[in-house]
Amino acid sequence: MDVKRILLLIPLALLAYLIIVQWNQDYGQVVTEQQAPAITGNAPAPSEPSGSGDGEDEEGLAIPSAPRATDDVKEEMPAEAPEATSSRDLIAVVTDVLDLRIDPQGGDIVYAALPQHKMILNSDRPYVLLSDSEIRSYVARSGLQLDGHSGRIAFTPEDTEYRLTEGENRLEVDMTAEVNGVDVVKRFSFERGSYAVEVNYYLANNTDEPVTARFIGQLARDNSPDPSSGPKMGMRSYLGAAFSSPETTYEKVDFSDIQEGNFANRDVQGGWVAIIQHYFVSAWAPPQNQQNLYYATTDSEQRNVAAFAGTSASVAPESETRLGATLYVGPKVQSHMEEVVPHLRLTVDFGWLWFIANPLFWLLDQIHSLIGNWGWSIVFLTMLVKLVLWPLSAKAYKSMARMRKLGPEMQRLKEQYGDDRQKMSQEMMKFYQKEKINPLGGCLPILVQMPVFIALYWMLLESVELRHAPFMFWIQDLSVKDPYFILPILMGASMFVQQLLNPTPPDPMQAKIMKMLPIIFTFFFLWFPAGLVIYWVVNNCISIVQQYAITRKIENDPSIGKGMKTK
Repeated sequence: MDVKRILLLIPLALLAYLIIVQWNQDYGQVVTEQQAPAITGNAPAPSEPSGSGDGEDEEGLAIPSAPRATDDVKEEMPAEAPEATSSRDLIAVVTDVLDLRIDPQGGDIVYAALPQHKMILNSDRPYVLLSDSEIRSYVARSGLQLDGHSGRIAFTPEDTEYRLTEGENRLEVDMTAEVNGVDVVKRFSFERGSYAVEVNYYLANNTDEPVTARFIGQLARDNSPDPSSGPKMGMRSYLGAAFSSPETTYEKVDFSDIQEGNFANRDVQGGWVAIIQHYFVSAWAPPQNQQNLYYATTDSEQRNVAAFAGTSASVAPESETRLGATLYVGPKVQSHMEEVVPHLRLTVDFGWLWFIANPLFWLLDQIHSLIGNWGWSIVFLTMLVKLVLWPLSAKAYKSMARMRKLGPEMQRLKEQYGDDRQKMSQEMMKFYQKEKINPLGGCLPILVQMPVFIALYWMLLESVELRHAPFMFWIQDLSVKDPYFILPILMGASMFVQQLLNPTPPDPMQAKIMKMLPIIFTFFFLWFPAGLVIYWVVNNCISIVQQYAITRKIENDPSIGKGMKTK
């Protein structure tokens, strides 16, 4: 086996992986467990969970979809005054972390902005996650499946504007209606600093007959691009739906599967349903102690609908009950999401090497809690990772340094036995044994390190904490490319210096390819987020220092190759 060819394949394999990741927007899709019958219509109510009643039409969600915004509404609208999405006045709700608009016709959240996350760097415009405009239709709907009623419930709010003021930690928004003798109160509850919204129906049955009711929660989104993803040449994170159950804690369901009806309804205890994009997520988390039916369909506007239906509850005459769920609308901050429902933090998708990426993120977060700068935290994380892998790197560099020093003798053997490949292989093996060279010594340690590099890649890519996070000087956003391409050029230069320390491949074609690698990597790294490039630059610089020291030591060791023959 030609060791030089193996060493050549390592950077090529890593480059191929990065290219595939960069162009594969649907990375990490999960195939659903079984084929479900296609569901048609305007997101009708799912069938009743096993052991329950007969299942009637779902309140509002089976008839009109959420009204669309007027033509002049843009996603970049200011947080304080988004225009109405219908002829009715919307209910404005503003907390320290959320700016919402609720349509009283049904009580859907048709607009959600995040004041602490800006649309673009150095802008006063908040990031808009939910909106129903010509640019993007993405809403959080909730309804009530109620005996003897169909259509949206027309609620009457107590006020049209609510604001969490200084000194308050909780805000409640109530809307009331009367449906066939049943008093209905729909309440939205907000906590300071929280992206979780409690949505509850309070029912008072004033009739002489029992009434069956059921909570329905839906997330409806069109197929518009992810506004928080990078440019076309940049990396793309997953955009689609996700479900969780005790059996499968995290399952992705692509929008194409929803459009084709390829999701099988499931009746499980607990769980959650979400729509995921880069950095942000919306999710319904029903009570975890009840049976919930999860389903996916399309509505009348062909939006992708990911939804759940809770267990039906019977309300006796002159009795009251409460039905509800929690809606999370915000950034994919693991600590925040884990407080809402178990396993929601898995929407921070670190890929198939999550078991390595999660500890790395924990370490990065701990470093940041001490330093306060995410850029420097990446630098120190890189140094710690390099320190842990130092023995493996040293082993690889020692092997390459010995091969570099003994290169003339190896070339002489190839020239001497070039016409007899079997004889040349035998002489080379004798030479390796005599000089105590492991042909794979420079290859295997690098292969062991590759999973760590890939895990770091996805960890830095998926962490919303790096979005709009400054480093120093011209790097004011670690989540986007270097505006002046200085970091990628430094990365390419460091790769070139590393090549000067490596043994020269004897094959001229291999040598040319190796010389081209720094240029190729530099080209692709031009569009990589600055946080990722910082890691590679620091890693390469530390590697250069380590490799240079080891190479000098090997070259100055007279005991190595003292028996070499001269041509």
